[in-house]
Amino acid sequence: YLLPSEIRHNLGEYYTPDWLAQWVLNRVDNDEFFNADPCKNEHQLREKLLNTRWLDPACGSGTFLVLIINRMKELGQALFIKERELLNAILNNVIGFDLNPLAVLTARVNYILAIADLLEHREGEITIPVYLADSVQTPAKGETLLTADAYKFPTAVGNFLVPAILCTKEHFDRFCNILEESVGKENGADDFIHNIKGEPALPKLQKRDADLIREVYERILELHRQGMNGLWARLLKNNFAPLTVGQFDYIVGNPPWINWEHLPDRYRDSTKDLWIHYQLAGTFKGGRPRLGAVKVDISALMTYTVMERLLKLGGRLGFVITQSLLKTAAGAGFRRFLLPSQNGQPCHVRVLHVDDMVSLQPFEGASNRTAVMVLEKGTTTTYPVPYIVWRKKGRKRFTYDSTLEEVIGATVCLDFVAEPVEPSDPTSPWLTARPKAIKAVRKVLGKSDYEAHEGVNSGGANAVYWVDIVLKRPDGLVVVRNITEGAKVKVDEVTETIEPDLLYPLLRGRDVQRWKAKPLAWMIVPQDPGDPTRAYPKTHLQQDYPQTYGYLEHFEEELRNRSGYKQILSKRKDEFYGVMDVGTYTFAKWKVVWTRMARIKAAVVGLHKGKSIVPQETVTLVECPNENEAHYICALVNSSPFQFAAISYSQEGGKSMGSMHILEYIRIPRFDPNDPVHRCLSRLSKRAHKVAKDGNEARLREIEAKIDLRAAKLWGLSDEELREIQESLAELSQQQEGKRGGKKRRAKKR
Repeated sequence: YLLPSEIRHNLGEYYTPDWLAQWVLNRVDNDEFFNADPCKNEHQLREKLLNTRWLDPACGSGTFLVLIINRMKELGQALFIKERELLNAILNNVIGFDLNPLAVLTARVNYILAIADLLEHREGEITIPVYLADSVQTPAKGETLLTADAYKFPTAVGNFLVPAILCTKEHFDRFCNILEESVGKENGADDFIHNIKGEPALPKLQKRDADLIREVYERILELHRQGMNGLWARLLKNNFAPLTVGQFDYIVGNPPWINWEHLPDRYRDSTKDLWIHYQLAGTFKGGRPRLGAVKVDISALMTYTVMERLLKLGGRLGFVITQSLLKTAAGAGFRRFLLPSQNGQPCHVRVLHVDDMVSLQPFEGASNRTAVMVLEKGTTTTYPVPYIVWRKKGRKRFTYDSTLEEVIGATVCLDFVAEPVEPSDPTSPWLTARPKAIKAVRKVLGKSDYEAHEGVNSGGANAVYWVDIVLKRPDGLVVVRNITEGAKVKVDEVTETIEPDLLYPLLRGRDVQRWKAKPLAWMIVPQDPGDPTRAYPKTHLQQDYPQTYGYLEHFEEELRNRSGYKQILSKRKDEFYGVMDVGTYTFAKWKVVWTRMARIKAAVVGLHKGKSIVPQETVTLVECPNENEAHYICALVNSSPFQFAAISYSQEGGKSMGSMHILEYIRIPRFDPNDPVHRCLSRLSKRAHKVAKDGNEARLREIEAKIDLRAAKLWGLSDEELREIQESLAELSQQQEGKRGGKKRRAKKR
């Protein structure tokens, strides 16, 4: 690479390992080209070698392009194809785009090195077909009557309008070459128009077309005479490449993974219509686009744009994508697998295959959710689809520089399938498991009779609201010190005296384990007791709890600057100290709580030192009217069928795995104190809590086995179905702890 890996990573770029790129190529082609024997089907291979077109629309350093070229050269030699014919086939059929100028430079160098031994057989000058171009935001046609037949090229010095009749694969390169040559010679505009009209390779121009290219030429010539960059014709050629290179049999690569919220403001604004055009952002119930309300990813938009514009009907796309597109609500639009109507007919997209490589963490220095997806344009997706889960094998390891053979030897593949968690909604998150396990877990799925809630969210000021009690004074007041260690937003550490009334035991994510949870800190919750959804009115807080108000006022600047206040709380009421996600459920005496991130671990909590326990926002809670009902729910949440259902349709180990939506898809019936199965589950949960507190693991496993049997009876699972679920859960859990750590990758990855 031209840049060291540390610098590339600081820029947010993670290049694709060769072994992963090779796997994508093998998958997208179904081994018909990359692993085919040239001694067999010689005629078919020769035809494919010389005429199959490949595109990487986010080519980075050119990894995919070089692997394709190397295979073409290997086959060319085996099939005795002339060097000149092979070189022309490569230059015409292996194309790359990228937005990063340094990446384009690197890819061009690697491309030249890959074909270096063929260059002596070239006919005249050649163009390396790696273009500085945006695969997503391509030049668009004008919006007025006068510009509708021209494409707009925006630049820092204004827009250039190029007639659409010239923007084709056959014509545009020649037009740009004449433009560049004429500007270099400083020919007059009449001479330029004469040369264009006299070029037999170009179409006949109407007067309006001639006027447009005259205007383009005169402006570029004037810029040239002013000494302002003599590369305008080449910039045009690069920028228009997505319009002029034609369509492809295969599109492969690793598009950038960037959430909508992290895109530059100008790029968000300029691509907004595209997100809506492809219906990738979803809609609110009222039909309004909800762009920005969910974490849509630019890789989804690139997938759809290049499929629609650049992939032939029947062609295939193979991308390294983020698995979140398949498992989260934000990916609902992506999972439509439907392109906008073409010739009045909808164009379906078929999912051929998915490789789930989340546990492999294939990108050096980055923690991410990697998947490989192969799509085919023009046919409908039918479920279930093949879904292969990759796991590392025991203690075996591989590196960024390992070969594909070494990686295969160090891994094991689980043959899963995928289908929408809601059969009636093809855009719902995918359920992934072995076929028998999917059939079994269907009995567990459905809408629960309970509603889950998020814990209290400080809006970005934990270090203000989270406190330790230092001293209880004889007058009833308490001395507290705010917890600043580990806080993302830094504030002063202070020790102050406040009233205890608005202090509640705080249950953090770290405090929740399977079958046990104990708060180790306290939180100030300054909400209106009559309406917990809003902050305690300022005048009442000053009057009723002046010490608490004084403490909060000390941090007024920090509280007004926190993200939650700016984006949400400030639009509700004027109080600067309110917190979010609070309701009557927050103060319920009995709750079932579980961790929202990584594996779901549930426990029952009651009062602590006479006060309701308040979970933080990374903990999910269900309010319960009594202890027995709470333990019934907890037993089901910790059971193998519930755990497997959660892993099967959520992002395993992800931040949202145990979030509130879980009970929208996994069915927990309302507790019936007259039902012996319900009562038994409640009793077993109480025993599990006691045994977990004592630390008797062997006894706890016995109780959990009994819970599984009762849970299976509740959901109507046979012994064989329960066994299939338990074995599948154990299989998935084996590598769970090995996936921790690494820097989260957010930006470009190729």
